[in-house]
Amino acid sequence: MDRTTRARGRRLLGASLALAVGSGLALFGTAGTAQAADVNVAKNAGFESGLTNWSCSAGSGAVVSSPVRTGAGALKATPAGLDNAKCVQTVTVKPNSTYTLSAWVQGGYAYLGATGTGTTDVSTWTPDSPSWKQLTTTFTTGASTTSVQVYTHGWYGTAAYHVDDVSVFGPDGGGGTDPDPVVPATPAGLAAGTATSSSIPLSWNAVSGATGYKVYKDGALAQTVSAASATVTGLAADTAYQFQVAATNSAGESAKSAAITARTARTGTPGPGPAVPKHALTGYWQNFNNGATVQKLRDVQSQYDIIAVSFADSTATPGQITFNLDPAVGYASVADFKADVAAKKAAGKSVIVSVGGEKGNVTINSDASATAFADSAYALMQEYGFNGIDIDLEHGINSTYLTKALRQLSAKAGSSMVLTMAPQTIDMQNTGTEYFKTALAVKDILTVVNMQYYNSGSMLGCDGKVYSQGSVDFLTALACIQLQGGLDASQVGLGVPASTRGAGSGYVDPQIVKNALDCLARGTGCGSFKPSQTYPGIRGAMTWSTNWDATAGNAWSNAVGPHVHNLP
Repeated sequence: MDRTTRARGRRLLGASLALAVGSGLALFGTAGTAQAADVNVAKNAGFESGLTNWSCSAGSGAVVSSPVRTGAGALKATPAGLDNAKCVQTVTVKPNSTYTLSAWVQGGYAYLGATGTGTTDVSTWTPDSPSWKQLTTTFTTGASTTSVQVYTHGWYGTAAYHVDDVSVFGPDGGGGTDPDPVVPATPAGLAAGTATSSSIPLSWNAVSGATGYKVYKDGALAQTVSAASATVTGLAADTAYQFQVAATNSAGESAKSAAITARTARTGTPGPGPAVPKHALTGYWQNFNNGATVQKLRDVQSQYDIIAVSFADSTATPGQITFNLDPAVGYASVADFKADVAAKKAAGKSVIVSVGGEKGNVTINSDASATAFADSAYALMQEYGFNGIDIDLEHGINSTYLTKALRQLSAKAGSSMVLTMAPQTIDMQNTGTEYFKTALAVKDILTVVNMQYYNSGSMLGCDGKVYSQGSVDFLTALACIQLQGGLDASQVGLGVPASTRGAGSGYVDPQIVKNALDCLARGTGCGSFKPSQTYPGIRGAMTWSTNWDATAGNAWSNAVGPHVHNLP
């Protein structure tokens, strides 16, 4: 999950982002006098070199491989409650000159601007954008201005925003522009991983200067990806295929690598998983090290009934997902991890893979991407033994196509598939939101919605009153919206951080969680808000994460777990 702090109140929106793109030569002045054409004076404008030349407030910025508009990288900046995720670069400019500032943005509120122009500073912005959108403005430098600071930022406590292809287009102030790329070298080290009956994972050595890779199957282009790995899906069982890979950037494509041959497995299925208990505790297990206690799956506390492996990774193919075991968690092999999945299932636990969060946002906005999602998710279930999937997409969803994807996956996996969701509070304020529409559209196959009652500002309850996070009323009055909006009580859970370090804001003492569950299930322990009826079938609670729970001495699961399991 993208666990970042949200504003405790709402502020007036203001400020802006950064942009532009430039190219070509032109002739200016009197006959016979040639001047250099305008250029893009921004450096690392496409974030292909990480955050080089950029500085982001409070560590809020990171370069991600998806979503990207061009190349292999884009900026993702995540605002917090007291930080608007501002990323800046100082560019060299020419005095008394006009520049066009532009950038492509996606995700949450995004701002673009320039300060220190020597004349009038400028800015522009856009609200949430589910697809790439270009922001643009212009500024003129003062008579003695030789540098200007361009910036992007989001808005306090709102969703992360993405930026790509920034341009500050105008006369070269002496700092030059990014050098033109050269065709990358041929990739080496191509190897196949453990195949399923319908997919083969591939990996190879990264190539310096490459912004993408083309994967060829039996001589034909099969995929285009941004990282040095790919999973080719949609293959026939027990069949041999030949693979090659080439590196690409804006200068062209390398020669293809040496070919390898790999064979898919015989047809098989992951088999049904254990039934989810009437009252269940859900915990997210971190497939990375962010300072919380590092766990192997076998170390996850026994109180958790549903374990969400966080996270699947997106690929360059829209809708497609894959899973890469992070070496930081300490497994000697993928087989060791798979054995842990099987052991947890044998112990009666559901082990599912979570899609979304900080690095795994997936775009499902067409029939093709819906099918790619269903096919690749089922392939992961077959390969690793996952018996379900969690939807934690925090950057906008398309209900129509996500519903199609989940129904296709359910048709493949069968009725035992566990399907959970973890929307943010803003996503479930009414039945007209894309998340709520999706939950209702898949209600017959939905296990539970564990909304994130944290990293949130104040929100409306089902009674129309405003409640602040961190209280029994916030949990119960917002859960009431889902209960009155059409979800069954068994499909509603309360998602909270396991410790104060597990989220930017919204941590509540386990006693508050227990009181809220009692209020909903029994009508006791309520605050000022009391539901009009009780919901004894309430599913339970969720936490981010099992790792942060372990860091805090398992205080959360030890307190909330037994309480959930003893609900009526």
